[in-house]
Amino acid sequence: MIKVVGAGLAGCEAAFALARAGQRVRLYDIKPARFTPAHSDKNFGELVCSNSLKGNDPYSNACGLLKQEMRELGSLVIRAADATRVPAGGALAVDRRLFAKYITDAILSCPGIQVVCGEADRLPSGEWCIIATGPLTCDALAEDIRLKLGGGLHFYDASAPIVSRDSIDMSHAFFGDRYGRGGDDYINCPLTKEEYELFVRELVGAERALPHDFERGEIFEGCMPAEVMAARGADTLRFGPFKPVGLRDAAGNRFYAVLQLRKENAAGQAYNLVGCQTNLRFGEQKRVFSLIPALKNAEFLRYGVMHRNTYINSPEHLSSDFSLKSDPRLFFAGQMTGVEGYVESAASGLLCALHMLRKLKGLPPVVPEDVCVLGALSAHISRANQNFTPMNANFGILRPCEVPIRDKKARYEYLARRSLNYIAGYKRAVFRQ
Repeated sequence: MIKVVGAGLAGCEAAFALARAGQRVRLYDIKPARFTPAHSDKNFGELVCSNSLKGNDPYSNACGLLKQEMRELGSLVIRAADATRVPAGGALAVDRRLFAKYITDAILSCPGIQVVCGEADRLPSGEWCIIATGPLTCDALAEDIRLKLGGGLHFYDASAPIVSRDSIDMSHAFFGDRYGRGGDDYINCPLTKEEYELFVRELVGAERALPHDFERGEIFEGCMPAEVMAARGADTLRFGPFKPVGLRDAAGNRFYAVLQLRKENAAGQAYNLVGCQTNLRFGEQKRVFSLIPALKNAEFLRYGVMHRNTYINSPEHLSSDFSLKSDPRLFFAGQMTGVEGYVESAASGLLCALHMLRKLKGLPPVVPEDVCVLGALSAHISRANQNFTPMNANFGILRPCEVPIRDKKARYEYLARRSLNYIAGYKRAVFRQ
């Protein structure tokens, strides 16, 4: 019996892949008896952050390439995302509740998986096990990991508010995607120069939920709170999530700044404030974001939250197959390994399962090379690094082109084609008996 601890994306991906290969798996999770501070859905595979699963085009977006690599290897998470997606232009956004239900149904209906509601309080010894408890690991297990692995590292992560569709003032908004791609996937909320400057001024000065101390080098750049971005300069948001480039209304008007809202569910009843992750107190969120004309009467279905994420010093403790150097039968998966992002976490769970399956048969692991994103992430968590920090999928971590290609679009396409060609061969090698 293989233990998998944690039924987030990484744990579910690992458990399903192991069971599908004929192994008996016992999947542990505290749900539905308890929830972490960032969870509320009884289903597994819950997306805490309301952002999408990022880009879906493998030839222009590294996370899109990672998704395609995972599709080729039979990923449950990517299958669930494809089945529950909502329109979001070139991004793979999902209905979060349908997505979690899809994964939960797959886990509960899999005959090889036994689900146990319970909390692991220490690392097992001498057992086949995958620890995938995530960055909000329960206190007892987190303390045991800290004691046995010499301490942990951390950063802060944030999510954005969600508002009701019916409360958006469409007289101050319009539908459309940037440069006309994707149809009417987004609601765009334009601001004049005066409106934008007032919003930024109030955003920077608003009261925050956590003290400013956490901002001293502890924020992951991919989830930077809007107020921290705004404090870096008046135009920072305007060159970031409030970028107006490529957005015009039906009359062809251009705008000084534009906040985009993205569908949060398939029914289109809830919209996420794109790029507005925040650490503001709830009352301040309503006050400040209501300064945006289209949101002046907005009903907030969920406020943005910030929480501390903990990860281990993986290069010191993990091999490239995600197993513990001191106990090769114990694997770690998910964000606690130092891969950052939902898709990246699921990818690590899939890799753990594939490597464990080969070890169970007495075969050496087949670690993917860094010509693909799966391999580059494997290298990141295991390669010596005195300044180890979380890493998400990006073309910069792939092995460079054999011959330099100056044009970025052409370079990304080359890297993607090289990766997918490699994955076809990797798939044959890793599943070879």
